[in-house]
Amino acid sequence: MSSILQTTTRPTFWRIGDVGKALFYYLAALAVIVFLYGVYNRVTRYAKGSEDPFERLDELPQRTVAAAQLALSNRKQLDRDTVAGVMHAFIVWGFLTLLIGTTILGIDIDFYRPLTGESFFVGRFYLSYSFVMDAMGLLFVVGVGVALWRRYGRKLDRLHDRHTSREDDLFLGSLFVLGVGGYLTEGVRILGTSTVRDVSFETVSFVGWSVKEVLVMAGMTPEMAAGAYPFVWWSHSLVALWFVAWIPYAKPFHMLSSFANLVARDEKAGVRLPGVPSDASPEEIGPSDIDDFSWKQLLDHDACTKCGRCSSVCPAKASGRPLDPRNVILDLKRYREERDAGGEDVPIIADGGTSVIDAHTMESCMSCMACMDACPVDIEHVTQFTEMNRRLTEAGEMDEHVQDAMMNVFQHGNTFGDPERARPDWTEDLDFEVPDARDEPVEYIWYVGDYPSYDERNQKIAQALARVFEAADVDYGILYEAEQTDGNDVRRVGEEGLYEMLVEDNAEAILDCEFESIVTTDPHAYNTFMNEYPEFEACEWGEDDVFHYTQVVADLASAGALGLAGTELDYTVTYHDPCHLGRYNGEFEAPRDLIRATGADLHEMPRNRDDSFCCGGGGGGLWMDLEEETKPSEERLREALEDTEAGAAVEKFVVACPMCMTMYEDGRKTGGYEEDLEIVGVTELLAEAVSES
Repeated sequence: MSSILQTTTRPTFWRIGDVGKALFYYLAALAVIVFLYGVYNRVTRYAKGSEDPFERLDELPQRTVAAAQLALSNRKQLDRDTVAGVMHAFIVWGFLTLLIGTTILGIDIDFYRPLTGESFFVGRFYLSYSFVMDAMGLLFVVGVGVALWRRYGRKLDRLHDRHTSREDDLFLGSLFVLGVGGYLTEGVRILGTSTVRDVSFETVSFVGWSVKEVLVMAGMTPEMAAGAYPFVWWSHSLVALWFVAWIPYAKPFHMLSSFANLVARDEKAGVRLPGVPSDASPEEIGPSDIDDFSWKQLLDHDACTKCGRCSSVCPAKASGRPLDPRNVILDLKRYREERDAGGEDVPIIADGGTSVIDAHTMESCMSCMACMDACPVDIEHVTQFTEMNRRLTEAGEMDEHVQDAMMNVFQHGNTFGDPERARPDWTEDLDFEVPDARDEPVEYIWYVGDYPSYDERNQKIAQALARVFEAADVDYGILYEAEQTDGNDVRRVGEEGLYEMLVEDNAEAILDCEFESIVTTDPHAYNTFMNEYPEFEACEWGEDDVFHYTQVVADLASAGALGLAGTELDYTVTYHDPCHLGRYNGEFEAPRDLIRATGADLHEMPRNRDDSFCCGGGGGGLWMDLEEETKPSEERLREALEDTEAGAAVEKFVVACPMCMTMYEDGRKTGGYEEDLEIVGVTELLAEAVSES
């Protein structure tokens, strides 16, 4: 039995000869040298970029393990597109298995055999190896086949754009040729060696055996297979070696750069933005040259696989604004490559004239982070977009409407340009006095925000929340006229200096009070108070000290403080996840718990939670007058009435963000939905339910 197992193997370099074997090793060494040289050039190119403001390579072992888990699980590829996720999993797992299998064979041939005079590539090990390689190789071929069908058969829109090129065709084609070529080589070998030995054990290589059977049915004899084998083997080997050498110079490099990007990712990218060095001159703020981007951002550009997932979820692109996140990243990459090859220097971003990125493209960004959430390799679009907005700001090329809002903030502390003393006027219509946190210790400082303070529609939200707080006997207070705009969107349109001024002023006003926690009405304020303010010396609170009002009130409701029986309201409603509460900070359930607590019948829109579709107000969109084919708010209201399970039965469109309220009230008018549904805040539903209880 042991002698039989010892012959249960396959011949290596069969019919290739000593000269052929030497030539193969020479070409393999050459391919590896070309590969390593290409990788070296890539890495040294990144080193020419600026230093990244965040730590990217600390705790490297933990980062690498986390990146491997992401890559092997294909979790992000499965999001929104199950077929693509499974397809990519087949390709990745199959490719890695074939790579590992080839490495194992190389270890046996080049190290184990010369050192021991024996081979471990025999018997049960060989049989197990052959089965696993055939099974995983089949997954690889199937995965590549699906990718080819989606690109060329189905012609999926997001896979085709101005950066689509022959490189994409060659990449997928070479993978398919490698996969199929491996099975063809195996089938020819099994048939060719059948004249000199018993090959019945090769049935474990079920795909290769099936190929052999097909060749027999096609009329190929063992002698013909033996004669053809050297040609088939060399064809497959040369394609494989060429592919190895090609990896660092074209699209296949994403297999390395994407993984490196996952290793170096910042889990709070976009949620918190990098500051500007205190000693930076105006010319140094924002990228003027391609090397002003950090090494991680240059890696971002190379990690892009052109999959178009970011483009397919971008609300700016969907509304007809001149922004495609993928094209911005790839435009920067192409410019870098052309410039490195001796091309002309042009500005990175400008309003008119020749530049890599046009100003209107960046102004179109809503900072909703849908692109980053959808990206399977964690490209940090929003951070780069914000830094380009900073360059526009320093160059005096900011949108005129945004300039007006920024001037209002500078002069009056709010984007409306209304007097500071008018900020608490909304409290005058209440039948109780709202406590002043400056005069007495409170558990919660309630940061009300601009829109609930000055906008007539959103004042009703503030008043409803005040009533809820009173009903629950919450120990709270507000800052009255000492409050200024939070600055989240001021920062995201590029006004870093003004933002830092707001941080100092708001922090001083808050820290002059005696309090335990901060609660905000606006998710934008919640995000910046929790994730960005604490990075400034002026602040003395941490992320655990900041809450959105839905979180606080949800706890109150669950504790019975609101006296709700859960049957007070019988409306049919849907809920819109605000980007800064949901996608930014992962709070999805508190608002839903509150809606259900009122007794309302909640129906989800197809795009919900992480996949929510932006209202269009973020990133300064609330202040701009942009040309759009369909406003994001109009598209979202259409989704609520047409794509939600309840359909036209939806009576109320529930929001938890003042900016969303403003955008959807506008979309309800411009989209012709005024008679179809009502826009209401979570607090308004709660206040009504509390009054009914």
